[in-house]
Amino acid sequence: MKLNEGFLDSMKEAFALFRSNDPAAAAEIVKRAMRGERTDAAVAQADPHDDTTTTRLADLLQPRRNVHTRQTEGDVQDCGHFSLRRYADAAGQRDYKVYVPGQYRSDPLPLIVMLHGCTQDADDFAAGTRMNALAETHGFIVAYPTQPQGANQSKCWNWFRPADQQRDRGEPSLIAGITREVMANYNVDPKRVFVAGLSAGGAMAAIVAQTYPDLYAAAGIHSGLPVGCAHDLPSALAAMRGGKAKSKARNPVRADIHHAQAPQCPLIVFHGDADATVHPANANELIREFSASETSPARASSGDSRARKHTVRHMTSRAGVDAELWIIHGAPHAWAGGSSSGSYTDPSGPDASAEMVRFFLEHPRRP
Repeated sequence: MKLNEGFLDSMKEAFALFRSNDPAAAAEIVKRAMRGERTDAAVAQADPHDDTTTTRLADLLQPRRNVHTRQTEGDVQDCGHFSLRRYADAAGQRDYKVYVPGQYRSDPLPLIVMLHGCTQDADDFAAGTRMNALAETHGFIVAYPTQPQGANQSKCWNWFRPADQQRDRGEPSLIAGITREVMANYNVDPKRVFVAGLSAGGAMAAIVAQTYPDLYAAAGIHSGLPVGCAHDLPSALAAMRGGKAKSKARNPVRADIHHAQAPQCPLIVFHGDADATVHPANANELIREFSASETSPARASSGDSRARKHTVRHMTSRAGVDAELWIIHGAPHAWAGGSSSGSYTDPSGPDASAEMVRFFLEHPRRP
């Protein structure tokens, strides 16, 4: 099914309302356009279940590229091996890149799976997060699954689709399969396998961590969204603005995932409180199951004098699972402390990559 120009004009109108803090009006235009009703822009002819419609709409939801305000100091040079691979299973196929540090010999190493944000790819995300340099310093392997444009027009992970929110289905199956393939090809410590992501990649990291607690020991979520908070594009718009689904009954995937298990995977969450793309309320929702048993009060910290001020909370769930929430004051929708050689980074810090690695290495998977 081919989208006409009038439908895209309607979506642009909806996105403009979304950007101007009128999510209700934006969602109404999306719903009317999907039903084929006339909007102020045109007559819509889109099928809401059509994959092309979904990817085109997602294109309108991609975050705006941030302008870097300053260059970072020289990064540690990676001296390992960065190779391109391809994985396929019943859900489809995905390319991915693997970084193996120069110190890799025979001892089992940790593995961190990195899920990029919209419009990014493995090379861009590796450059922006500097995770390969940290792999050299700390001795771990990094895998970067890549979302192709054929799966989503903006190369976003499809975190808002029910078919991609479940174990052994869709994109979670592909990401878990890539993880297992890297574990089979290299000497990886199965107790120290982790997943992290930015924005749409952060939302997908939350999904795979929740659906595969037997595979991932901990997760890092930067500027992401909680599991099952959306089941289509209108609800995705609402979630990105900080709203919640009107009824869990309308989203059986969320209800099934949420009630099937308490949090089993330690989480470290980063979010800028000036994020205009994904509302910071999503960070609080991600750690909601931990907040009832907070182990230490929130504290303000500036850390490095060049870093943005931030507040860090340390929590533990009733089951004894740890979580950290980092709210970075004045930060936009970007990877904190990243390198300006990659997109969607905020070089001023704090260093989200280093803190994630620290948190991961402190949390091997429990028996």
